[in-house]
Amino acid sequence: MKASNTARAYGWVARFFHWTVAVLILAAIAVGLYADNLPEGGESQLQAIFAAYSLHKTVGMAALALVALRILWTLTQPKPRPLHPGRRLETLGAELVHWALWIGMIVMPLSGWLLHSAAPGGFARILWPFGQRLPFVPEDLALSERFAAFHEFGWWLLAGLIALHVLGALKHAIIDRDGTMSRMAGDPGRAPEPPAARPGVLPHVLAAMAALAIWVGIAFIPAGFPDMQEPAAAASVPASTPATVPEAGWAVEQGTLEIEVTQAGSAVAGQFGQWQADIAYDPESRTGRVAVSVDIASLTLGAVSDAAKGPDFLNAAAHPVATFEAEILPPPAEDQPHVAHGRLTIAGQTIETDLPFALTVQDDVAQAQGRMRVDRRDFGIGAGYADEGTVGFGVEIGFALSAKRQ
Repeated sequence: MKASNTARAYGWVARFFHWTVAVLILAAIAVGLYADNLPEGGESQLQAIFAAYSLHKTVGMAALALVALRILWTLTQPKPRPLHPGRRLETLGAELVHWALWIGMIVMPLSGWLLHSAAPGGFARILWPFGQRLPFVPEDLALSERFAAFHEFGWWLLAGLIALHVLGALKHAIIDRDGTMSRMAGDPGRAPEPPAARPGVLPHVLAAMAALAIWVGIAFIPAGFPDMQEPAAAASVPASTPATVPEAGWAVEQGTLEIEVTQAGSAVAGQFGQWQADIAYDPESRTGRVAVSVDIASLTLGAVSDAAKGPDFLNAAAHPVATFEAEILPPPAEDQPHVAHGRLTIAGQTIETDLPFALTVQDDVAQAQGRMRVDRRDFGIGAGYADEGTVGFGVEIGFALSAKRQ
């Protein structure tokens, strides 16, 4: 068998790329579906999810590399002529499906890599030594969710295209019995001789444009799809805008409440979308009080948001609100931070803690930011994760806000 294509059949190089890429794509789809349906539970279950997604990503990257090589090879090769150029509609449909498959084989693994690069933290690493993130792609939760939506809808399209491709091959094999399959599988010497007439360039251009339009349309589905409207809206509003404004003291006008955990050795950052703070503060004595309540269900934490709010961790269903009630103490010395000393309650457990924070007051506007570290074991969070190999013990909690005197 020749390496190069002929007018009758594909050579062994094209066949190798075709069947190897097909196996890798089907494997990536299968592993992705398997990972999506794994149960979330203790440490072993979470490790199984990590391993499955790592395999899914690695197989996808292998497919992308082979597709790139296949494109380079295809550019140097003639394409076997159509067996039935007179069946214009059928030929155009087959051309459309082929172009859409080509595009899908590129954009699907690439969108997965973009999702992986934009997602905060290091969830399920790609099993290769070439780096994890694409350059110039920021770690951004909203951006990663956008890529995730495209990846989710795109795989449905790709699966449909694969099904059409297989059905077309079966039609040629069972109904037409025209030897089409021997052009890509079997003895190329038995492939039928196609008619000498070649289709014009226009059908190829129309099919390519239509295929590209289909994939571009997938990119716009999340913006208008009902199930995707809520995350999109949440991303467009400052994620940690307080739910209510206090009646007296200082009213928070804008701010963020962030959290950072360590997962599989990598930092994963997130934030709470709904919280409120009642603040009383006297600039002269530099003392006051603060009461903060946080809606646990509003947490976004990269790809593990649902697991973090589940029964093994914050358990939002049983403990929907976390609170921090503290006295604001003056700085012990100039150029030292204030300290909010009080009681922090998470998942039904309360501890005493200190939150150091920097504060500047100008006229009737105050700017504050601070950070503290707590141990999840003090709150009984993640009790099934007895070591830090999967989830670290330390949790960073930080805030930044602007408040106005009432």
